[in-house]
Formats: sequence, structure tokens, C-alpha cells
Amino acid sequence: MSKTIRIFAFGGNEVSPVGLKDKNGKTINPDIPMQWQRTAQTVKNVADIFEKHPEDYYVLTHGNGPQVGNVLLRSEYSRNFLFPLPLDVCVADTQGAMAYMIAQFNNELNIRGIDNIVSGIVTQVVVGADDPDFKNPSKYIGPSYTKEEAEERMIKEGWIMKLYKKDDKGNEIWRRVVPSPKPKDIVEIDAIESMIDKRIIPITVGGGGVPVKEVAPEIIDGFEVYKCNYGVEYKRKYVPGQKPLKMYTGVEAVIDKDLASALLGNMLYSRAKKRGENLEVTLTIFTGEDGIKINYQKPDQKDIRVIRVGELEKMYNEMPEHFPAGSMGPKVKACIEFIKNGGSKAYITKTELFEQTLKGEAGTTIIP
Repeated sequence: MSKTIRIFAFGGNEVSPVGLKDKNGKTINPDIPMQWQRTAQTVKNVADIFEKHPEDYYVLTHGNGPQVGNVLLRSEYSRNFLFPLPLDVCVADTQGAMAYMIAQFNNELNIRGIDNIVSGIVTQVVVGADDPDFKNPSKYIGPSYTKEEAEERMIKEGWIMKLYKKDDKGNEIWRRVVPSPKPKDIVEIDAIESMIDKRIIPITVGGGGVPVKEVAPEIIDGFEVYKCNYGVEYKRKYVPGQKPLKMYTGVEAVIDKDLASALLGNMLYSRAKKRGENLEVTLTIFTGEDGIKINYQKPDQKDIRVIRVGELEKMYNEMPEHFPAGSMGPKVKACIEFIKNGGSKAYITKTELFEQTLKGEAGTTIIP
């Protein structure tokens, strides 16, 4: 019997309002009530989808760029009184807090008479210690800044900052960047699968997952020693030819949540295939745009409604680039990776346009 898992990846716009400005035109950093209300609207839209497709299984993932940026900002402001927080701990913090907000989905389903459980899971995602992004950071986090504010931050705080995009008036928007290594494995994949099988809706790989790397053992005085962060060590008796343990320790980075969501979908598919199960997995990336657009924000802008992955990959690799790294680029790349590695279909759309997207009337659908 075939079953379908729908992975819904929430972008920043789905959990925190964007583009807010005060009366002087200065960007407003949304507070907790604003984020809570925006998330409530998002899960209401998702509950509408759930009601229309109750036979399917669901997984929720989310970004954390603004939120992890705020955690780091608090750490910076309090550094004269408190210890600094490393990025991996910041990601874990936001995973818990944001899963708590997104779990409002429980309330939304309950009020509709639907008896399902939604539960967050703190998820570790494995990356390579030698990933090139550690040398050239590319992941945008935190609030937006003007060019002048960004230059001041770079001087005073030592941040690495890059141009994010221009607003509708042509003003430059700058944001902080941190390393964003490619996800390679998901530590808690067994737990995620168990939740799905029990029809529990997992909120997982939040913010791309807590980035960790494998720890190779050192052989010291007849013991296999695994040296992790902060002087923590684990050891066992060394036996020649014995297979090393899978041991992990955190790294300072923020993984792209769309790539992590694609990896999750591909892992669920491949593991089911090995068990002889007939599984279809779809990936929907919810964002603030109605799908992929060519010549974005130009007079000849054009919507892409349905496209084959081969054609999209060709466009992705063309220069000058169609999909900038700071906006649609990572989403397009994630969809390409997802489809090429067993995904059935991928969608880029808004939550309120999901049904129209399934009909090809809105958003973008990527097919094999």
C-alpha cells in the first residue's frame, strides 16, 4: 500500500512578519507577539490543507534566520555580564522555542475536531568539518541593516556582513552572514520515522538542524578516545579492527533549512525503499513569493508554474545567475537535490496558495 509524506518547510515569512517599518522608515524587528500571531495564521492555513488531504502524513520544518540572529544579538549586548553563546547552542535554543510556537497547530487541529499530535524534536544534522562555507560564509541571519549600519557592525562587532537585496525603492539591505555547510546526515532520523508511523506530526530539522560533525577516535594508552567540545571526552577499550562509534560534537554554523528539508525527504524515501515500502515524498517550501520568477523585479519578470528538474538545473547553473544566493537560490537548489534523489514533486509557494499550486495555477511545481 502506497503512502504519501508531505514535508512543509516554513520560511521566515511564515513564522515572523517581514518588511515592517516604523513611521521613520526604520526596519522593525518583530517581537514575540508579532511572531506568535504570524505563526498562528500560518498553521491555520496548514490546517486547511490537512483537512483537504487527511490521508497523507505530514512533517513540518522551519527556518530560524531572524530568530537565531536575535539570540546572538542578545548575547552580544549582555557579553559584559554573561558568557557568549555558540551558534550550535543558538540553533538548539531556537528549535525549541519555535517548535513551541508552531505546535499551535495542535490547537488549530483540536478546534476543528481533528485528533492529531504535533511535537517538536531537537534535531542534529551532520556536516563536513572541511566544508568550504566555513571559509566563505554565506548564510544570512538576524535583522536587516542599512549599508551604514552594516559597516558600523563590521567594525565594532567584527561581524561578516553582505548585501542581502534591495528594497522596492532601491535601498540596499544588508545582513550578517555565518557559515552554512551542506547537510550530510540526520542523527535523529529513527525518531522522526517513528513519530511519522504513529501519525505524530514532527517539527524537525528546525533552522536546518543543530550542526554537528563526526568525531574520529584517537588511540591513547589502549583506549579509543573521542574528544568533543569543551574538554569532554568519551573512551572505550581499543580492539583492533573494531568499527568506530558514531560520535558527534557541535560546530558553529547555521545549515540551510531547505537543503536539510530536502535531505530529510530523500532519507525517508531511500530508507522506505530499502524496506520494500512504496512511499512518495513531496517537499513544499513556503515562502513570501508566489513561486519562482525569471528576471525577478524587472519589467520582463515571468512566473514559472511547472518545470522539469533538468530544465531548472540548467537555468540554475547559467550565468549570470537567475536565482541569487540571498533569496531564491537555496530554495531552487534544494528542490533540484530533492527531486534528483527520489522526491516525487517539489513546490515553492505561499501557504494560502497551496491548493492553487497543486492545480498549476499558482506557485511553482518542480517535477522529475
